[in-house]
Amino acid sequence: MIIKSAEFVKSAVKPSQYPEEDLPEIAFAGRSNVGKSSLINTLLNRKQLVKTGSTPGKTQLINFFLINDMLRFVDIPGYGYAKVPAPVRKKWGDMIETYLKTRRTLKGVVLIMDLRRIPGPEEITFMDWLNYYNIPFIRVLTKADKLSKAQQKQQQMIISESLSTDKEGFIVFSAKTKTGKNPLWDAIEKLTLNNPL
Repeated sequence: MIIKSAEFVKSAVKPSQYPEEDLPEIAFAGRSNVGKSSLINTLLNRKQLVKTGSTPGKTQLINFFLINDMLRFVDIPGYGYAKVPAPVRKKWGDMIETYLKTRRTLKGVVLIMDLRRIPGPEEITFMDWLNYYNIPFIRVLTKADKLSKAQQKQQQMIISESLSTDKEGFIVFSAKTKTGKNPLWDAIEKLTLNNPL
């Protein structure tokens, strides 16, 4: 996709604060510190549209971005080891679940995992949850530039086995080298164009 415009719209914690349900939306989810902000910035050819931080748990609200006046990207808080108190994590969980379960314009989720890590219970539970609610998702393995091509293939195999899925069912991505950018856009367009509002 050629990006003509990309802008932050608003942050929200509850449905009454969401933008109007007038455009297809793709949500981005993943464990804290998995490279979610860098991935979104890379897709949009922007350096700092989505704030990146060295501290896990930077995203604490549901953030909406308008792309080319025809699509919204939705950045949701990371899960996992962010150093936040348990009550805050619980609040995040409720907030994310409400968005994912109730948003009629949500066309799918880009589920981001670190290629160097074996998915844990959080990822597996989240995928089961998405399947249960029939929410399509795209599996993306980030930080590919940190591994050699042979290591990438080996990790893909290990991850696919741990998730009992086909090793071809992943998009290998690097924000640094832009590897996987076009395949990911293709997958996003497939979800949004094949499912008009």
